[in-house]
Amino acid sequence: MAFQVVMPRLGWSMEAGSVAAWRKKDGEAVAAGEILLEVESEKAVQEVEALESGILRIPADSPPVGTSVPVGTPLAWLLAPGEQMPSGLVAAVTAVAAQPAVAPPVAAPAVAPAPAPPTAGPAAIRRPAISPRAKRAAAQLGVDWAGLAGSGSSGRIVERDVRKAAASHAGMPSAAAAGTAPRAAASTPVILTTETDATDLVRLQGPQGTRAAPGMPSFSDFLVKLAAQAMVRHPRVNARFEGAAAVRPSSVDIGIAVVSGHGLVAPAVRGVQSKSLRQVARETAGLVERARSGRIAAGELGGGTLVVVDLGAFDLDGFAPGSTLFDCAVLGAGRVVAKQVVTDAEAGRTAIRRMMTLTLVFDARLVDPAPAARFLQTVKQFVEQPLLWLVDA
Repeated sequence: MAFQVVMPRLGWSMEAGSVAAWRKKDGEAVAAGEILLEVESEKAVQEVEALESGILRIPADSPPVGTSVPVGTPLAWLLAPGEQMPSGLVAAVTAVAAQPAVAPPVAAPAVAPAPAPPTAGPAAIRRPAISPRAKRAAAQLGVDWAGLAGSGSSGRIVERDVRKAAASHAGMPSAAAAGTAPRAAASTPVILTTETDATDLVRLQGPQGTRAAPGMPSFSDFLVKLAAQAMVRHPRVNARFEGAAAVRPSSVDIGIAVVSGHGLVAPAVRGVQSKSLRQVARETAGLVERARSGRIAAGELGGGTLVVVDLGAFDLDGFAPGSTLFDCAVLGAGRVVAKQVVTDAEAGRTAIRRMMTLTLVFDARLVDPAPAARFLQTVKQFVEQPLLWLVDA
């Protein structure tokens, strides 16, 4: 049975994309799970797996490589050996559209009838397709994914489907059940700002925006790790929206803001709480390199509950966006500035210290201001006294 390959949706906001390259040639045999093509969206280039096995046939009217087309646009066919390719990419779509709608019975029952059992042959119900990332998440969370409805392209089960099911089974309330507005409603940003003494952190790591040596943690790496350790102490801040549902993951995933050729993106380091500072440094270096070169995978973008923005490279003290970035909380670290500060008010002593402004922007629908303030206070303490968190890093 012919299986149509269409332009997939690689992210929730993706509306169009282009074929960056075909990894399989026309007429070549393809196994389900093999990399079929590379798709470029607004934010990244990602490898796309084949959802079915078959012989790849790319018709002459397939969109040329590099041509942007809407999500769902037919690209090619996967055919059984010896099967003839339908005439043109739009043949199947046209045939479906031409079929007359079946009118419902006049007296429809109040309860929908049970679905017909699977039958043999091409019309049989197949086991749903699932992405490797979703399968790993299902194994970690103990979710039976066979019965899930996929929200990915062609009904594929993706990670957000698994996590939504896990949250539902754990009794995690949806946004509506928790009394919060639906995800489509405007966010409710709250901005908290504090000034912290970063003298000891700078002495430990080196000047902001630099890396002591290849492979050594940068200033941003320190911020990512200490923010994760602070989030472990304040788990109520570790929250995000998945569709309309508010979820609190068990893993602490921290995004890092990167300016790339595709604009501002936020690849995330997963499970920061269980990784060493050196591991975090290696992962962030790879993410930044791939993001700037446009080779970042869509699965590496977003999904964090906090994004760290190091403003030191831009010579800025702080920021106050009108809404939360990347649909989660944002921790902005301003430039480190040498200032004369009072170190002992009673004795009238002052000293030159390296001061830095921290700004936390969060969505009040996900977390109350008090827990968020306590989280920012802990981050401030960790910046001023690195040994408070380095012993656990």
